[in-house]
Amino acid sequence: MNLKNSCKLIAFALLLSSCGGGKYAATEKIYKDKAKDFAKQYRSQPAQGQLLDKVIYSDKEWVASTNFGTRKPNYVVIHHTAQDSLNQTIKTFHNQKVGVSSHYVIGRNGKIVQMVNDLFRGHHAGAGKWGNDTDLNSSSIGIELDNNGLTDPWPEAQINALIQLLAYLKDAYKIPQANFIGHMDLAPTRKNDPSRFPWKILADQGFGFWYETALEEAPADFNPAMALRIIGYDIKNLDAAVKAFKIHYIQTNTLTTWSPEELKVLYSIYKKYL
Repeated sequence: MNLKNSCKLIAFALLLSSCGGGKYAATEKIYKDKAKDFAKQYRSQPAQGQLLDKVIYSDKEWVASTNFGTRKPNYVVIHHTAQDSLNQTIKTFHNQKVGVSSHYVIGRNGKIVQMVNDLFRGHHAGAGKWGNDTDLNSSSIGIELDNNGLTDPWPEAQINALIQLLAYLKDAYKIPQANFIGHMDLAPTRKNDPSRFPWKILADQGFGFWYETALEEAPADFNPAMALRIIGYDIKNLDAAVKAFKIHYIQTNTLTTWSPEELKVLYSIYKKYL
């Protein structure tokens, strides 16, 4: 992507950010001001605070390359809000002291609210690791689903809206099927969201993986810990990784020991990542 096209993208982001009004006028202005600051950094040659400004060395110059681009999301991380309403979540994401956000929030009725431009870095993943990636905020798009995390069902309208959004994101950013994950997957010591989630419905549409109906027996030398690591889990705290896997794929049991049937499930998912 060349400089001209990159500037067009930033200008488009600014245009989008200027469209708000009404009860969200104050927070829309904050968003617009931040987007303007980012646009200034993109236009700077080079960005303020980089080599030419900070490195004290006499022989240095700026020579522009023609080959660069904007942030490319490579993962989608799905969350539940653990709050009571869509409006409460929006209010939380407007709280600068809390400092959290997500690119999208989807209400129980299927309403999709975008809160951060896809090309910007949202604050939804926090500390965690998936594979070798230790900064999922920088490499992912976050989607929050309005659900209290305890007893709320997953309405059909909400899941259908999510699938439509995921289809757009997968196509727009060429996100691999394996890279649609949950918050608990990347942060197993801290998170359990989304809980009780219908992952199979998403996997059937090409977003993430699920296991076969007829499960194959794992070989005698199968190593569950290494299988979790190959899938992407951080196994420094192995019990937490086992629990996170079970929240995702088993759901009826989150004990940190493996039953024979659960090992078959793990083996089935593991093979998809080879």
